[in-house]
Amino acid sequence: MEDYVRILDHLPQGHPERSRFEREPIAYALGEDEFKVFELSPKEGVTLIAGDRAYIGKDAEKRDAIQHVKRRIGFEELTTSAQNELPLIIAQVVKEKEDRFVRFFNEAQAITTRFHMLELLPGLGKKTMWAILEERKKGPFQSFEDLAKRVPMVHHPEKLLAKRIEMEISNLGEKYHLFAAR
Repeated sequence: MEDYVRILDHLPQGHPERSRFEREPIAYALGEDEFKVFELSPKEGVTLIAGDRAYIGKDAEKRDAIQHVKRRIGFEELTTSAQNELPLIIAQVVKEKEDRFVRFFNEAQAITTRFHMLELLPGLGKKTMWAILEERKKGPFQSFEDLAKRVPMVHHPEKLLAKRIEMEISNLGEKYHLFAAR
């Protein structure tokens, strides 16, 4: 269950492809925990900017910008502007929730006897995976910086994670989902 989202795009005049009589203000947003994509109805008179954080949880008292969640949507239903904002917003969330994602590197397990969760990160192969596994035996990673220092082949772990999350959201045929809810 998502409580907070990041705004990807706000259309105060409604979606241009809908009939003029059916148009109502809408916003597209990305959930912070499960990376679900939503179409939202903003409250009247509220202006939302890409990157804004908004509450969409059950407590109606806390909702200061969003009236209600209209529906969950797929990547292909987002506006071009929202699709372009997605990688930036994902990167922002990954940096802010660093502890959660460092824990992934510390706890990642094998999926099958020949395939490991770490190998799902784009650009990370067997050699780097083994380097990470050997290094974490010495002690858990404390931060992205610590990981990059101890495993020199991994320059920007936050970028690898952000790219993986983007792949899970945008590719419907993705078999494994590590971070984004199906």
